Amino acid sequence: MNGTAPDIQHAWTVGTAPGIFPFAGHAIALFRRPLDFLNSLPSHGDLVEIRLGPLRAWMACHPELVHQVLMDTRTFDKGGPLYDRLRPLMGDGLVTCRHDTYRRQRRLLQTDFRPSRVTGHTELMSREAESVCGGWPTGGRVDVSAEMLALTTRVISRVLFSDSLGSAAAAEVRDSLAVIVRGLFVRTAVPVDALFRVPAPANRRYRRAVERVHAIVDAVVEERRRGARRADPHDGGDLLDTLLAAARGDGGAAAITEQEVHDHLVTLLLTGAESTALCLASAFDLLARNPEAERRLHAEVDTVLAGRRRPGPEDLPNLTYTRCVVSETLRHRPPGWLFMRVTTRETVLAGRWLPPGATVLYSPYLLQHDPASFAAPDVFRPERWLPQAAAVPPGAMLPFATGGRKCVGDRFAVAEATVTVAAVAARWRLRHVPGHTERARPGATLGPRSLVMTCEPRSRGPAGPAPRARSLATRTGTAVSSQDSRTAGDNGVDDA
Repeated sequence: MNGTAPDIQHAWTVGTAPGIFPFAGHAIALFRRPLDFLNSLPSHGDLVEIRLGPLRAWMACHPELVHQVLMDTRTFDKGGPLYDRLRPLMGDGLVTCRHDTYRRQRRLLQTDFRPSRVTGHTELMSREAESVCGGWPTGGRVDVSAEMLALTTRVISRVLFSDSLGSAAAAEVRDSLAVIVRGLFVRTAVPVDALFRVPAPANRRYRRAVERVHAIVDAVVEERRRGARRADPHDGGDLLDTLLAAARGDGGAAAITEQEVHDHLVTLLLTGAESTALCLASAFDLLARNPEAERRLHAEVDTVLAGRRRPGPEDLPNLTYTRCVVSETLRHRPPGWLFMRVTTRETVLAGRWLPPGATVLYSPYLLQHDPASFAAPDVFRPERWLPQAAAVPPGAMLPFATGGRKCVGDRFAVAEATVTVAAVAARWRLRHVPGHTERARPGATLGPRSLVMTCEPRSRGPAGPAPRARSLATRTGTAVSSQDSRTAGDNGVDDA
């Protein structure tokens, strides 16, 4: 038996990536040149076998295959080396849990991320953005990566804990997160546990960082239980209140465990801070490299805000081009660039029989740089996302996944990024320092981690009516996507 099965819908090609090293497999190429390695895979097939150390895995390189994987969460469940490494950190939270517990967990959490709550959080996002960028030195240098991580950590901690996480603890979470993200990728690329049990300095730093995050979250939960601090009742409570109510069994539902409370908080704290911070740092990096996109952004912000420094909820619908900048950043440089699934039963993918326990990978970065889906994919072109542009194929734009396990915080993340980009653009023009050469080297996530830029104050133009979205479009003659990064690829699928 050759391991293939007929597929009457598509003449799929299946291959094997060259360059397998003994013991390491493709881990060396994936670690040293991850994006180049990914981009090389489609030339070997729609479904390509790779090796992660001794582990045999399959990379889905075609958007239809990825869409098939993500829509069948019973067959393709969360698993593989990535989630094996994430579970000691996040436990059995929403990101790492298996299919059989996911729906119950999502129903518990999604109320706090519904559109009305996201709108209510816009003022918090705007206030924190102004607090961060308002103190930048005119003509001075700013570590944009660190500033964005500080901002997103403050925002998500306020959503989760109100004011229960003090500034010192938030700073410690931010620093621990940087250590954790650096360590996760190598643990995924080389899934050999013995290497990470060695008491080397990097392994000790990683373990200490994980322990500190868990300890900080436990301390906040215990403080809330004692009633030392409460959520602001005028904000409708925070997510910690929601979880503690669920642990008490309020509302008649089965009570969740203390461990589930902890796992949900750690998961949302880490994912809510890191990914959005990298998206923001990437946006400012890409804008500085593309003056025309930056000019259009500044023109829109000046018009919509009309001299104000802080965007509010009423401004979000009018920040059309700003939202396009965020969507194009998520396409061009998605923070989540590589994901895994594990088959729960024998199945067929691209005509290949896969046994239970097979590891299947997909990469939003790879799909979102496919010239068959995006014209000039390496070009930063926010106009792709204007309302009048054409749609992309299902599965081609997946910064937040799709289907039943689509990210619960997608709207929150896009709103936070849009508000922050507008708030910074209202004050500053950010420029790369002379000699800047940083490349986007992925870790567990993708984006600049040490981006230092110079702050130039902006003089705002006269206020006027908000420009129509169509007037911002460039006439390239090429059909480009209009679906925003929240819904691209969904085709109306229920995300609950």
